[in-house]
Formats: sequence, structure tokens, C-alpha cells
Amino acid sequence: MKAQFRPLIVLFAVLAAITGLVYPAVMTVFGQAVFHRQVNGSLVEVGGKVVGSELIGQQFDAPKYFWGRLSATTPMPYNAQGSGGSNLGPTNPALADEVKGRIDALKAAGTDVSQPIPADLVTSSASGLDPEISPAAAAYQVARVAKARNISANDVQALVDRYTKGRQFGLFGEPRVNVLALNLALDGKDAS
Repeated sequence: MKAQFRPLIVLFAVLAAITGLVYPAVMTVFGQAVFHRQVNGSLVEVGGKVVGSELIGQQFDAPKYFWGRLSATTPMPYNAQGSGGSNLGPTNPALADEVKGRIDALKAAGTDVSQPIPADLVTSSASGLDPEISPAAAAYQVARVAKARNISANDVQALVDRYTKGRQFGLFGEPRVNVLALNLALDGKDAS
């Protein structure tokens, strides 16, 4: 019996060492060497102070800022430890309440809601952490932001255009705008 268990124990120990120690160590060293910024959270700094991350959305609700997607994380919005969607189906009354609440917030902030509202402004994402919105969602907010900041809508739209990223490699995904980068640009702050 001992002869049968010895190879199993040795194989278990070798595989545990490879998958539990060697592989994570190699990936950590590789990540730090090749993708240092990304593996450390793609942090955004202004004046030497961390103000956010390119990868995780933040709560912006003042009329002078562009708003991102709603967050479904708990106990607070954009909580990376609580990432996950709301799983609310289209017939769920809670989804309708969420959408109505966001429309009411847009109205209260001075946004003209007479035109169709882009879906990403009134619904939460699958992760609850999206840092980006569609160019249509950004364009929808231009007039409100321009009015709140007392600047021309053309200047605000030019910033939106400048911060709009195209499809990945020209093929994958959709064009998008990073809300934090856009709001920092509006504040005249250079992010690093």
C-alpha cells in the first residue's frame, strides 16, 4: 500500500509547488517587469496624489462633471471587493426603479431628458465598476456640463472627442470615454 501512495504524494507535492509557488512567482515577476503600471492598478495621479484608477469607475454626481455608469456594488458604489451585476431582468420592478431614479437625477442636475437617453447612463454594468461610458452617453451630458461650468458646449465636446478611444486594435469592443480622465481634463489637471 505504501508503494502506491508514495508516487501520489510526490506528484501532489510537485504540482502544488509548481502551481502554488513557482507559477505565481514567475507571473508576478513578469507582470512587474513588463506591465508594471497595469498590475499595480493603473493608478491615476495628479500632483503626486492618487485620485483614482483607469480601471475602476468613481462616483461623480455634481452637475459640472460627466457621470459614469451606475454601480451595482454594495455596500458602496464602485466597491471593487463587491464587484458584480445586479442581475435584474427587464421585467423586474427594481430595474425600472433604478432607471427612473437615474432619470430623475439627470433632470435634477439640469440635463435635458427630452431626447432618448443612452442605456449606459441609466443602467448598471455587469461588473458594477465600469470606468468608461459610450461617446453617446458623453455627448448626452455635454450641454449640462457646459452650462454648469459656464463654458461653451463646443469646448466641452472637443474634450469629449479628444478623450474618446476607438475600438481595441480597430476591431474589438466599442468606442468609449474614460470618465475620470475626462473630468480631470475639465478641471484642468494633468493626470500621470
